[in-house]
Amino acid sequence: MNLSYWEYKSWLSNIDFTIVGSGIVGLNCALHLKKQFPKAKILVLERGVLPQGASTKNAGFACFGSMSEVLSDLKQHSEEEVCQLVQKRWEGIQLLRETLGDHPMDYQNYGGGHEIFLKDQVHLYQDCLENLNRVNTLLNPVFGRDAFLVHPNNFKFKGVHENYITNPFEGQINTGKMMKALVAKVQNSGVIILNAIAVDSYQENIDHVVVKTGQFEFKTNKLFIATNGFASQLIGESVKPARAQVLITKPIENLSIKGTFHLDEGYYYFRNIDNRILLGGGRNLDFQGEETTTFGETTLIQNRLEEILKTIILPNTPMGIDLRWSGIMGMGNQKKPIVKQLANNVYCGVRMGGMGIAIGSLVGKELANLLK
Repeated sequence: MNLSYWEYKSWLSNIDFTIVGSGIVGLNCALHLKKQFPKAKILVLERGVLPQGASTKNAGFACFGSMSEVLSDLKQHSEEEVCQLVQKRWEGIQLLRETLGDHPMDYQNYGGGHEIFLKDQVHLYQDCLENLNRVNTLLNPVFGRDAFLVHPNNFKFKGVHENYITNPFEGQINTGKMMKALVAKVQNSGVIILNAIAVDSYQENIDHVVVKTGQFEFKTNKLFIATNGFASQLIGESVKPARAQVLITKPIENLSIKGTFHLDEGYYYFRNIDNRILLGGGRNLDFQGEETTTFGETTLIQNRLEEILKTIILPNTPMGIDLRWSGIMGMGNQKKPIVKQLANNVYCGVRMGGMGIAIGSLVGKELANLLK
C-alpha cells in the first residue's frame, strides 16, 4: 500500500518508540515511556480491530493464584520465587487500580476468590488444607495477614466438598471497561494507536529498527514487543500460546452467586457479571490442541463447560448460553514473565502465564524502564 505524504509525515515519520501490541502490557509501556520522555513520538501497533490476544477476552479476574495453584508452583519453583511471583501480581493489581481507579473498570471484591473442590478430588482437597498454614506463613510478607481461609459452601454448589478455600484479597473487574479506559488514557497522553496492523518482521540497524507490516514499513528508534501469546511469531523467546475458551449465559433471574471462583487447580474459573455466569477454561482436556494462536471454540471443551455449569454451578436452573469466545495467553516452563533487552534497540515484555490482569501493568512499567 502506498502511503500519502500526509499519512507518512503525520503517523509514521520520526518515531521514537514503537510498541507492538495494544494489550495491558503494551499500553502500560506506552504510558510509562510517555512519563519518562514527554516529547517522544510513540506509536502502538495492534493486529486486531480491538486489542487481540487475551486483554479483551479474559474473564476479568484480579487474582494472585488459588491455593492449589500456589502448591503446584511450589513443586516447580523455590519458596522465594513463588513469594516473588505473588508479590508481583499483588503490586500489579495495585498499580492497575492506581492507574485507572476502581470505578472506571468496575473493580469489585465480593469477599475474595473461592477455590472449590470436586468430591472426587479428595487428595487435592486434603493437600490444600494441610498446607494452609505453610502457604499463609510464606505469603504473610506480601499481604500482611493470612492469604487463604477456609470458607463454607454458601452458594450450594453440587458435587463439591463442604468448604472452599478463599483468598479475601481477590477481586473482579469489567475487562471491557478496563481496556476502554486504558486506551483512552494512552490516547489522551498523545500516543498514536493504529489498529488492524500486523507486524510481520523487523530488521535492526545501528541506530534504528525497520518495522515491516502487511501494509507498509517504517523506521523507529526503539522497538518494544508486547504480544504475549503471539510472541514466538516475532522473537525467539520461549513463549507458547495457550488458548482459553469462555462462555457466558444469558441473564438469570435472582442470581445470588457473587465473586470469583476457581475449580480443578484453576483450569476452570467462573464469576458473576450483569446477572450472568461467565465460565472459562478446560484447556487441560486438550493441552496440545489448545497450544495455538488460532481463535476458536471446540465441542470437547464447550461441552465440558456447559456440563460444569448445569451440574455443579447452577443445577436445576434453566438458562441459555449467550456468547462463546476464546483468548490467547502466553505460557512457558517458568511462571516468571520475560522482560528484557533483545538487541541494541529491541526489547520485549511477554509470557504473562495467564495472569495478565494481575501483572500486565507492572510488566509494562518494567518494559519501559529498560530504557532507564
